Amino acid sequence: MLQNRTVKELLWGYKDPFLNKIPFPLDPVVGVFYPYNETLDGLYNVYTGADDIKKTAIIESYKNKRNLSYWEGHCDLVNGTDGASFPPFVKKSQVLRFFSSDICRSIYGVFQGTQNVKGIPLYRFTVPREAFASPAEVSDNYCFCKDQVISKNCTVAGVLDISACKSGKPVYISLPHFLHASDSVLHDVEGMSPNEKEHETFLDVEPTTGFTLQFAKRLQVNLLVTPAPKIEALSKVKNPYIFPLLWLNESAVIGDEKAEMFRNKVTGRVQMLSVLQMVLMIAGSVLFVAFMGSYFICRSKKLK
Repeated sequence: MLQNRTVKELLWGYKDPFLNKIPFPLDPVVGVFYPYNETLDGLYNVYTGADDIKKTAIIESYKNKRNLSYWEGHCDLVNGTDGASFPPFVKKSQVLRFFSSDICRSIYGVFQGTQNVKGIPLYRFTVPREAFASPAEVSDNYCFCKDQVISKNCTVAGVLDISACKSGKPVYISLPHFLHASDSVLHDVEGMSPNEKEHETFLDVEPTTGFTLQFAKRLQVNLLVTPAPKIEALSKVKNPYIFPLLWLNESAVIGDEKAEMFRNKVTGRVQMLSVLQMVLMIAGSVLFVAFMGSYFICRSKKLK
């Protein structure tokens, strides 16, 4: 069941000897990024925001469709942006929605706290545990439950069956080390030690422009292992379990040169505007107090 493979083979594909023998319409070549090396993942139509600034960077369609054809109901919709930017004037109370073709679904981030990256104040939005929660806990996730047996009647949390968009291969996506997953998933495999600091996915967004200036997209690729008495490698497997292959950390941060330009063109001017606003408010208050003082002094003199 276990094979020794190079990192290159795991990422970009290798011909699996078992799949190569069975008479089944499955591509025997498997790999995490196969067959997307040096290819596009699809055509995106995106709103510019020229007619409605609230739609800036929102995906209008993916591969000329609004739906993915992988899920049922609202789960199948392409929502939000690609995560690189969002409509400007981001608020802490917002839910930032974005689409990821890597996990074959739209997902979202919620405000966690503020960050300061290279002198630029940012809002950090993280993917919450509710995004991968079971339908038993979050009813809106009902359409991500594909298999009643593996999901234990849709009560298992933290893993997502994406076999529908992987040509039927039993691929499951989760956060690294099964972060936020059910104990039954976590304890089926030895060596898991999830912690939010190292394994959560986050976006650090500049609130005025909506640009993502720092992010970490972390996900784990797993395979479903099920009992198969007629296959020697699987003959001793008693119960199905989800086996991790690898986890990925795709991270980026704005460069020093771009950060300096951003501070000069955006952050500095916004701060200057805030200072100017405060000065005008103080000056207006002083003038108002002075006017009222003068008014009452003049009125008291007339009364005398």
